[in-house]
Amino acid sequence: MSTRSERIADIRETAKQARQASQRIRDFVLVTPLLRSIEFSTALGASVYFKLENRQTTGSFKLRGATNRLLTLVEEQRSKGCVAASSGNHGAAVACAAHKLGVSSVIFVPEQTSTAKVDAIRHYGGDVRFFGTDGLDTEQHARRFADRNGLSYLSPYNDSQVIAGQGTCGVEIVEQLPDVDVAFVAVGGGGLVAGVGSVLKEHNPDIRIVGCQPLASPVMARSIDAGHVIEMHSEATLSDGTAGGIETGAITFPLNQSVVDEFVLVDEDQIASAMRRYMDSEGDIIEGAAGVAIAAMMQLQASIRGQNVVVIICGGNISKKKLEQVRFGGNAKAS
Repeated sequence: MSTRSERIADIRETAKQARQASQRIRDFVLVTPLLRSIEFSTALGASVYFKLENRQTTGSFKLRGATNRLLTLVEEQRSKGCVAASSGNHGAAVACAAHKLGVSSVIFVPEQTSTAKVDAIRHYGGDVRFFGTDGLDTEQHARRFADRNGLSYLSPYNDSQVIAGQGTCGVEIVEQLPDVDVAFVAVGGGGLVAGVGSVLKEHNPDIRIVGCQPLASPVMARSIDAGHVIEMHSEATLSDGTAGGIETGAITFPLNQSVVDEFVLVDEDQIASAMRRYMDSEGDIIEGAAGVAIAAMMQLQASIRGQNVVVIICGGNISKKKLEQVRFGGNAKAS
């Protein structure tokens, strides 16, 4: 277990790298809006702001980390091409960033990945290949493929420059709302909350960081409870962008230990209800992972009254079939 001074040093270094990444990627990504929701603010008795990463190019925050990682590769590495593993959003982000930089990309996805996300990856020029049924299986296979072929592997989360790229979302938040009190962030592999949380904690250590996960796949939360990364089976969930295992030794784990003040777990009905409420009131399409963060905020309503609350709407990529199921009921877990 790291000491308090070591944890503070890690947070500061990650925040520093995020600020550097913000300058590096500024010509390749959008500065997304941070908008106050009248309806949610009134209903929850707080000032609720949504950070709209669903309006980012490729429809999620993942473009930030992928772009920063590719820009930190040397030219020889870029000339050989890159490999990624993803349930969709990271794959689309890598394909998009690679296309912009003239780099070839092979994207491995789990077999159950939604057609909307697969189509998005192909749209951006990625060579899509299917492997495995759990995100961790897919990652391990992609790493082996990259090693065998001398290609650069771009992790969805287990990479300091990917984390720094995701942290640029936090850089924007503190510029847009310096007096934020609490932030709700969906957590899968933990890269987004590690980067954003580090920036926010360096800005103000008293900012409360809430990690949000589906009950169907609470791997990071259970790992934090155990004190080490654990292996556990994940059930099907609307939040496919956060589902699956975490690599043993992932650098996001100690950062999540340091920056996340608490984890909130939500069930599938809560996720679907939060998605419907958001889409009805805000007029914006979101995916399940964003619904997880909204549902977690609603669960903690009593403890956020009177505060400035930021919820990261991490993505908006969802299949038409799943969207209809969320809106009108039925087996919402199906892709």
